[in-house]
Amino acid sequence: MSTVQAGMDCKRLKVAFAGTPEFAAVALDALIASEHDVVVVLTQPDRPAGRGRKLAPSAVKQRALAAGIPVQQPQSLRNEAAQAELAAVGADVLVVAAYGLILPQAVLDMPPMGCLNIHGSLLPRWRGAAPIHRAILAGDARTGICIMQMDAGLDTGDVLLERALDIGEDETAAQLHDRLAALGASALMESLSAHCRGELQPRRQPEEGVSYAEKLSKSEARLDFSEQTVELHRRIRAFNPWPVAEAVLRGERVRVWLSRVVAADEIAATDLSSIAPGTIVSIRPDAVRVRTGNGLIDLLQLQWPGKKMQDASVFCQGRELQGEVFTSS
Repeated sequence: MSTVQAGMDCKRLKVAFAGTPEFAAVALDALIASEHDVVVVLTQPDRPAGRGRKLAPSAVKQRALAAGIPVQQPQSLRNEAAQAELAAVGADVLVVAAYGLILPQAVLDMPPMGCLNIHGSLLPRWRGAAPIHRAILAGDARTGICIMQMDAGLDTGDVLLERALDIGEDETAAQLHDRLAALGASALMESLSAHCRGELQPRRQPEEGVSYAEKLSKSEARLDFSEQTVELHRRIRAFNPWPVAEAVLRGERVRVWLSRVVAADEIAATDLSSIAPGTIVSIRPDAVRVRTGNGLIDLLQLQWPGKKMQDASVFCQGRELQGEVFTSS
């Protein structure tokens, strides 16, 4: 059935946009540059940020203000005043991307075209808050973007458009985030007018293959070098840029930003029989090489407490680290 309603111009839709972080801001940029009319932007209230803990606007708010778009920052969308303020703009569709607030049924039913969500996974895999990081942690080879018609469930709505991409073997969450943000913006632009004209066939999500991407916690970022190399490499990649993988070295909590899996032939050439996991086996020109539960891993970028992130060669300057041991606490 066509989504077009009387008076609706599918080439120039009145779009309300709800989002908060940079992932959402990329999609908002694409909307602003498009033929569609962004009539209002919803984003979370300003939060304390930085060392001074001063209130700072979200990435989405900054983009909206720069473009002269009205901004609404309700604490909740459950109260009637916030709903009335949103309804007053008369949007054809509400686009949601990493907003962070629950949309009650009254809001889901408000726009004629409903509410479309840009989700960073191939649904139903990785519903929830941290799909990018969980995909890397799980060792997924592929992920992607779904444009989803929102319903009252947690990322359970029908999928209107899906675009997939491969996850690089060394790709960090930061790098994958940027690629998915760009893919999400592109998929949104591809889907808006087509959905308005009724050209997209909604696909109900299968009941098989559902998984949930729980929020990240800092405790997950602690490295235990008795784990296998591939697990450590995934953890380091998944927690870059937050909360950043870490381990204790010489009594100091060291952050590990980048790593590399050591090739099997190099492992075979090294006698590891008497070396405990976590031990720094050697200092390479570009890496700190560490014993793992089943081999070796190269740590490429690290950070001492109170210092900036450094390449391994700089991190080791002035310190004799070979033979020292990383511990989890």
